[in-house]
Amino acid sequence: MRSFSLSKLIFLVANLLICGWSFDEESMELPNTPIDKITLNRNSFPRDFLFGSASAAYQYEGAVHEDGRGPSIWDEFSHKYPDKVKDGSNGDITEDFYNHYKDDIKLMKSFGLNSFRLSISWSRVLPYGKLSKGVNKKGIEFYNNLINELLSNGIKPFVTIFHWDTPQTLQDEYGGFLSPNIVNDYRDFAELCFKEFGDRVQNWITFNEPYMYSLMGYEGGVFTGNEATEPYLVAHHILLSHAKVVQLYRNNYQVSQNGQIGITLICHWMLPYSNSTADSLASQRALDFMFGWFMDPLTYGRYPKNMRNIVGSRLPIFTTEEATLVKGSFDFLGINYYTGNYVSNVPIPSNGLSAATDPQVIQTFERNGKSIGQPTGGSEFYVYPKGLHDLLVYTKETYNNPTIYITENGMPDSNNLTSSQLMRDTQRIDFLGRHLLALKQAIGDGVNVKGYFVWSFLDTWEWTSGYTMRFGLTYIDYKNGLKRIPKLSALWLKNFLKQDETNNLVQYY
Repeated sequence: MRSFSLSKLIFLVANLLICGWSFDEESMELPNTPIDKITLNRNSFPRDFLFGSASAAYQYEGAVHEDGRGPSIWDEFSHKYPDKVKDGSNGDITEDFYNHYKDDIKLMKSFGLNSFRLSISWSRVLPYGKLSKGVNKKGIEFYNNLINELLSNGIKPFVTIFHWDTPQTLQDEYGGFLSPNIVNDYRDFAELCFKEFGDRVQNWITFNEPYMYSLMGYEGGVFTGNEATEPYLVAHHILLSHAKVVQLYRNNYQVSQNGQIGITLICHWMLPYSNSTADSLASQRALDFMFGWFMDPLTYGRYPKNMRNIVGSRLPIFTTEEATLVKGSFDFLGINYYTGNYVSNVPIPSNGLSAATDPQVIQTFERNGKSIGQPTGGSEFYVYPKGLHDLLVYTKETYNNPTIYITENGMPDSNNLTSSQLMRDTQRIDFLGRHLLALKQAIGDGVNVKGYFVWSFLDTWEWTSGYTMRFGLTYIDYKNGLKRIPKLSALWLKNFLKQDETNNLVQYY
């Protein structure tokens, strides 16, 4: 790697801190912006606001064959179908967080982060997926040590119970989340987590992005099957699994452990491509099929009307008892936000039914020759911070103003860049500043947001994108012993988090 000295990084950060940087007002499009300038620092947010970073077990831990861990569907997929991963890679090693977590937590603390979102590898604690087939004590020990290390460094754990890594044994036995059998096995797994870790973990997330797992996994994607029905079936079983576990936690653990439990959903912000009524209705359909798919059942006990009208009998139905169970089954909502889309109406497709085409829309990042925001190192990620503000206000107004945590927000750089370019990630600084400003304004508009987690703390393995994109605040030198090197954005964030009332970290002119 070509040298890029720490002194140069500090010099660049200092210039950013002293001088601020300029923004094109049209590209920001943020409401309620004072004409003169906006200042932003740590004290722009409530004192108890959480600033953290996020991770997922299969993407971070590595050590897939160590200490009794069983295989997950991602081990099977990445090895059996390497051609479906952009660079043919897998998560066997990734950043080897399993063996480096103590040093990584020290680094988190040095950045000033006060929370860390991690997930439990189902097959690391239950190698065969089922409680009846045995608990892996080494897996339990790892997560106990990890949680204790976080707490001893003043970092609050947010624990995701399931982040896409179904044990392969359950996939082989009955198709994983395609089967209602998963509900009881997931409940047993979750209860094991509550029993083993709940005396120290007070923030639980049942599922991460069920939309992505259901649609991208089962509609022409990773675990392709019947793309007209399977995504809806998988999502339905996820919602039932979630609700059963929330009921279990509330009845048996919440009072004694003094915790809260929620779910994390992803949504892009959807803008009509034109002023036409058809495109306006299309943008609402796009929101309903991505966000309402889960938020409507969780809030109202039923799927959105748009989905019921279009999907018809292919959409599972909640019984009266199930609807009661699912409705209100969260203490907080996690939202993952990355980008915005323009949405236009399209006719009903004539070439067969598919969950991907059911919304009857086309989504694009460009309108009239102009992109929705700055491009990044990922073709599906454009910088659109106003979308975060608008999504939060929409959630407040549509779904009874829930307590919200931004559980993921970040942008990728392409791994085609040089190491020096990746280290000097000024666009990520710009991204973070803009989104924190949008978040502040949403809070000012009455949205009940309690925390913000950057994706990601480390450069990592990005599912079917492999190592072709880097989201991290910390550079991983994969060719030099997985050395961790804070990027410019990490130093920016460190300064942001230590500011007091007298220092305006960011000035937007």
